[in-house]
Amino acid sequence: MPSCADLCDQDPPGLQVAEPVFRDYGGRLAFEGPVRTVKVHEDNSFVRRALEQPGQGAVLVVDGGGSLRCALLGDQLGELAVKNGWAGLLIYGCVRDATALSRLELGVKALATNPRKSVKRDRGECDQMVRFAGVRFEPGQYLVADPDGVAVIPGLPG
Repeated sequence: MPSCADLCDQDPPGLQVAEPVFRDYGGRLAFEGPVRTVKVHEDNSFVRRALEQPGQGAVLVVDGGGSLRCALLGDQLGELAVKNGWAGLLIYGCVRDATALSRLELGVKALATNPRKSVKRDRGECDQMVRFAGVRFEPGQYLVADPDGVAVIPGLPG
């Protein structure tokens, strides 16, 4: 797995690096995989829907609008992600159950923690382009995350 720093040194065409706003919450500090996306607002129904599907080593990029009012991922959904083979999640929003998440073989980066759970209204969008932290995330891109940050390239690293 290339590190984010190595990718930046290689500077492949289309490289994007996320602003340094994310904290590590999962048990894996380095993770990578093809991008899948969901866009939600204080409702994690679509996060659950995505994580119920086989992840096949993908990274779920969750555009939660940067809301800090509730969590979009907790220990139960984290366990579901591990069970279904997801490499990790990048969440532009909050998580909860941080101690339990830190014990899972799963990469999780998010803005912060909040013990409040989200509403369940089954609203959101899947597999669409989302934009946050200075990066345009699209399904099929390749994401690399480690303690240095988050980098995204158009396809598999060479």
